[in-house]
Amino acid sequence: MPAALAISGLAKSFDRPVVKSVDLTIRPGEFYALLGPNGAGKTTILRMVAGLLKPDAGAISIFGIDALADPVAAKQRMAWVSDEPMVYDRLTPLEYLDFVAGLWQVEPARARAAAHELVDWLGLRPHANELCGGFSKGMLQKVALAGALVHDPQLIILDEPLTGLDAGSARQVKDVLRQRTASGVTVIMTTHILEVAERMAERIGVIAEGRLIAEGTLAELRTRIGRETTLEEIFLDLVAEGTEQGQDAA
Repeated sequence: MPAALAISGLAKSFDRPVVKSVDLTIRPGEFYALLGPNGAGKTTILRMVAGLLKPDAGAISIFGIDALADPVAAKQRMAWVSDEPMVYDRLTPLEYLDFVAGLWQVEPARARAAAHELVDWLGLRPHANELCGGFSKGMLQKVALAGALVHDPQLIILDEPLTGLDAGSARQVKDVLRQRTASGVTVIMTTHILEVAERMAERIGVIAEGRLIAEGTLAELRTRIGRETTLEEIFLDLVAEGTEQGQDAA
């Protein structure tokens, strides 16, 4: 089976290089956390994978589909959820899910079943027929996640999905993601909440200065820095090391 996500030589510059020849492979059914300080290039990488930004160089493959040559086919296999939910204010959650399912040409009966399942999973049932314009950011984030999942994607890309969520909502979102990975769906997520990455991710990648400077299981990353410690300490050590290497290379 091809990799869920394979990127090679991925590069992007704006007024300066932001992503510098990144190679990354994520296996089907894997929960992968992509960590890095602000400005490291994490969101830029994910936006290129999702087809929202065109890379300056490199290749992106989604389950063997060339995402640059056939972006529509690649997008049908994946979902993108940003840290700023984009939901139509004048639609209810159920109306929004029906609209999104229509865009993906999901068969109506299957779309309705998926919408009601997602509304229940994410605790949106009491608000299913209320306009989204009155929702908190946390509720909007759950509606956006439901919209991303309604066409049953096999790769879910999440950029800081827990931002603005209270503890109860965050738990609901994490439970849904666990259920999806248990069924074979692949998840790649950025987060600044290192405890979430430590508990949920099978493998962790660390980005610094636009480069993938380390990746592996938590145990493998501990071995790399040579001591048994928390992910926070590992992360800070690796970023400091990666920053020094970037300065030396410059």
